[in-house]
Amino acid sequence: MDSPAPFLPEHFINRELSWLEFNARVLEEAQDPTNPLLERVKFLSIFSSNLDEFFMVRVAGLREQAFGGVAAQDVAAEGYRAHSQLLKISQRTRELVEKQYRCFNDDVVPALAADGIHILRESELGKNRRKITNEFFDRRAFPILTPMAIDPSHPSPRFHNRGLYIAALLHRTKGLGPPDLFAVVQLPQALPRFIHVGSTARDYEFVLLEDVLAAKLPELFGGYEIAHHASFRITRDMDVDLLEQEADDMLRAIEHRLRARNHSEAVRLEVHADIGRDLLSMLIKEEKLYHKHEVDGGTYSEIYRLDGMLDMTSLGEIVGLRGRADLQQPAVTPRIPLGLSRKDDLFAEIANRDILLHHPFDSFDPVVNFIETAAEDSRVLAIKQTLYRTSGDSPIVRALIQAAENGKQVTALVELKARFDEAKNIDWARQMERAGVHVVYGFMDLKTHCKLAMVVRQEGKKVRRYVHLGTGNYNPSTARLYTDMGLFTSNKLIADDASALFNFLTGYSQGHKWRKLIVAPQDMHRRTLELIDEQSERARQGKKSCIFAKLNSLVDRTTIEALYRASQAGVPIELLVRGICCLRPGLAGISENIQVRSIVDRFLEHSRIFVFGEGSKAQVFLSSADWMPRNFGRRVEVMFPIDAPQLKNHLCQKVLPIYLRDNTRTRRLMPDGTYVRCTTWHGEDSHRSQVELLESSPEKNILRPDSGDGTLNSQTKTKKKSQK
Repeated sequence: MDSPAPFLPEHFINRELSWLEFNARVLEEAQDPTNPLLERVKFLSIFSSNLDEFFMVRVAGLREQAFGGVAAQDVAAEGYRAHSQLLKISQRTRELVEKQYRCFNDDVVPALAADGIHILRESELGKNRRKITNEFFDRRAFPILTPMAIDPSHPSPRFHNRGLYIAALLHRTKGLGPPDLFAVVQLPQALPRFIHVGSTARDYEFVLLEDVLAAKLPELFGGYEIAHHASFRITRDMDVDLLEQEADDMLRAIEHRLRARNHSEAVRLEVHADIGRDLLSMLIKEEKLYHKHEVDGGTYSEIYRLDGMLDMTSLGEIVGLRGRADLQQPAVTPRIPLGLSRKDDLFAEIANRDILLHHPFDSFDPVVNFIETAAEDSRVLAIKQTLYRTSGDSPIVRALIQAAENGKQVTALVELKARFDEAKNIDWARQMERAGVHVVYGFMDLKTHCKLAMVVRQEGKKVRRYVHLGTGNYNPSTARLYTDMGLFTSNKLIADDASALFNFLTGYSQGHKWRKLIVAPQDMHRRTLELIDEQSERARQGKKSCIFAKLNSLVDRTTIEALYRASQAGVPIELLVRGICCLRPGLAGISENIQVRSIVDRFLEHSRIFVFGEGSKAQVFLSSADWMPRNFGRRVEVMFPIDAPQLKNHLCQKVLPIYLRDNTRTRRLMPDGTYVRCTTWHGEDSHRSQVELLESSPEKNILRPDSGDGTLNSQTKTKKKSQK
């Protein structure tokens, strides 16, 4: 047989540019006037937070390749070298940030004012309001502020990552000191960014912290005249290896590296648009930033002049204003599915049937209750759980501590390398260790990203294992904001696999033959390719075939090529990819049979759902993993099957069709890498998947085997009638 033609670089979309297009879709939600006003403010904040992390990790890595001189430049799948990627990222980022500030300054701020939420300048304050800011400065700000001069006897301080500063150019008028100097003041994170200066039942008035402090610079630098001042903010490289292979104490090694990370190189400087040349030059020189640097026929700069408040992540402070429900999304009360309230016997329910939860539409309380009940149940012998990210005041961690204090065997696999949650996880690990929990930190060179909990219970003469597997973290806070799925089961084959996986995580135990779980890095990549290729072979044989995948990111080239081959074989492929997608749909002869959608809405779409085939023969899986090289090869991940016919039918016949008919918050990926928002045609009903999932019946996902509620397929019903 002729070998397939190789796929070319132009058949793939650049990962970094694809991510920027995802953040552009987030920004679209802020620009959308049909969203509640404070919801639009929330999306402006999320856009900035996303961009911060992108620069700290992705741009930092490319910058090291391009300018670091320690590694050869990598060539991306689509042919770009690091210099070219940096230039394109800079150009697209500036376009998006300009749109963000235009949206905020020209649209959102006037709309807020019209609705009674005023962001005032310090110069606009009257006598009474200035009295409030003066008291705030004297009582709360002044005691913790540290004005810092920069001269030969006062070297430049190490500016904190994402810290907000005011820089000033000073001229001495009296007293000691050099005649001219630079000085900086950091805005303390302990203080609110939006200072409340007045309100009624519905109206609010705020002034920004930096405006108040700027007006007080003459007091902070007595004897000097303030010639010029401007705010600035530095983003640093956070893509620092937290663990060195020779480290013999993982926890202490990571703590040391976290401290070192605060002194990493700057990768971006944000400044107010009216900053003076001298101040800007001083900052560029101090931080060794690239400005007006010629690369690949273009001019690259790491300086971003912004026309308005810096650091819009702080907008989150006003998103949840009390008394302004009219400007916010309606409150959501997640439903408690049938049989899963705290008064029910959760273990009896799981023993009776598999249970599927879809958060945040279904409450996360049953998951918390699963661990809390196990901690107090005298028949529970052991609890084992992985923890990647959890909430600040985690009820699950508290329950694990309580279980250990109650004498149960408790094992917690804590991933210390969960980016930006490292310090929090270290703190939880120490607390659990003190309580007697057996804490394991995973592997040196692999992140443990799977979401898995197991309770071992003595029931008469038998020991039964109850397992929870999820697509998202054991975090009650994000479970209200992210869409994720979780499965409760007492299936013995799954329990056997779960036991073997924990043994692998805690003791390197290997050689187990997986019966139900598909595990990375052992065999998830291979099995994913096999599942895709099986559908390709069915299509070539003229049999029905299909592939559906809902995931966060699609990056892995080998998987994309397998999907291209499946499309060429005639397999219809539906992909719902929230963020990065390096696959180009709709290419003639390559991907005509592939459609890619992205949904960005109120909740962050985070669940991973995979369907191979259709009807009763469909193989349905949920997973903690995206289709990315890191998930397949550098993380411990789990893909687990949904075998119960009722649950499989619920996913394939109810949930996925709701997602696929969304025509209000869905964008389609075009062959050129752009996204086009779906709109309703004349006379067509509008569909918004997250709203429809919120309104769906709470019983639909937790079905009793004998419920007879119409979700069983026709073959199963016919079989039951014939048996009668």
